Amino acid sequence: MEEKQSASLERRSAVATLLQDIDDNTLLVASVGTPTLDVAAASERPQNFYGRGAMGTASSVALGLALAQGEKRVIAVLGDAELLMTAGTLATIAVMAPENLSLVVIDNERYGETGLQIAATAFGVDIAGMAAAAGLSPTAVIRTEADLHGALDAIRIGPGPSLHVIKVRPEKPEKVPLAYDGVYLKNRFRRALFGDEGIT
Repeated sequence: MEEKQSASLERRSAVATLLQDIDDNTLLVASVGTPTLDVAAASERPQNFYGRGAMGTASSVALGLALAQGEKRVIAVLGDAELLMTAGTLATIAVMAPENLSLVVIDNERYGETGLQIAATAFGVDIAGMAAAAGLSPTAVIRTEADLHGALDAIRIGPGPSLHVIKVRPEKPEKVPLAYDGVYLKNRFRRALFGDEGIT
């Protein structure tokens, strides 16, 4: 199968645009690896739940959070390999249909954490098409700055569940200092939601 070249955006810049001026009523879930660092670089705050070392769980965590926190917006920032690892979650998300959930896939068409090996989406696997077939709406593939700016309202405030794939260049951005202690990050997130009584 022939590799297709389709990425044009720089990932850190794209995520910074996505999260610019994000408000405290928006909860972020970031998948393991570079998406976590992208989110931390753009908007590090207690309302972020980072999937440190938990490959394949971010879409399910985001679904549960959206159902439990219906008055808040939940945006999940995922890698393409992360989403494909548990693609069946798309069906569950479509059936449960939380209107406050947006999935954003940062698609570099590579396995970024293991050496930038070519991944399935480089050969034309269509994550947005899979999500649409499952029943998510809207879905879209973002390739340009104009596409990204045009999709911001749909991602941030539009009815969901939605999925947007942002095609980015296959590059390895700089590391961002961020705690790796899962208990600390969990407790910080719970405290942001519930105050000190959320920590038991």
